[in-house]
Amino acid sequence: MKKALVIIAPSGYQDLEYAGTRKGLEEADFDIVIGSVHIGSCQGKLGGSVEATAALKDIDVAHYDRIAFIGGPGAKVLDTNPDALRIARETVAAGKPLGAICIAPRILAAAGVLKGVRATVWNADREQGNFLEDHGAIYTGDHVTTDGKIVTADGPPAAEEFGKTLALL
Repeated sequence: MKKALVIIAPSGYQDLEYAGTRKGLEEADFDIVIGSVHIGSCQGKLGGSVEATAALKDIDVAHYDRIAFIGGPGAKVLDTNPDALRIARETVAAGKPLGAICIAPRILAAAGVLKGVRATVWNADREQGNFLEDHGAIYTGDHVTTDGKIVTADGPPAAEEFGKTLALL
């Protein structure tokens, strides 16, 4: 069975983005593994709880067919997390599909994998699009943007489409 790693923040991941992304991947017959900073319970922004079974420090990109970063206010801690940045870089280097939704495209930008790549991000504060552009991305402002094997999305309403798009790459 195909395997997807879905990475969430330990606290403050966006529940709706997680659920929509998971649904899109599961409908395409992906087995889902949840990764976070540490193994254990992760708390969603909207009150949900998900059990992470893989710690970022232990992730081997070779074991996964797709990797997705979920947004929400907690995801901001991941754009400086060395393991999250390593996973993003290794996924691109391996030629595997990589995705990020909401504020999580910041992680990809901070990892340097969006240079010259068309991408979108949650941008209601008008700062996140600038962050991507400051790191070399071509900000589109679309709900979902695909460029090569990288797919980005701007928030909860795009989550299911994001998951389906990532599954098809």
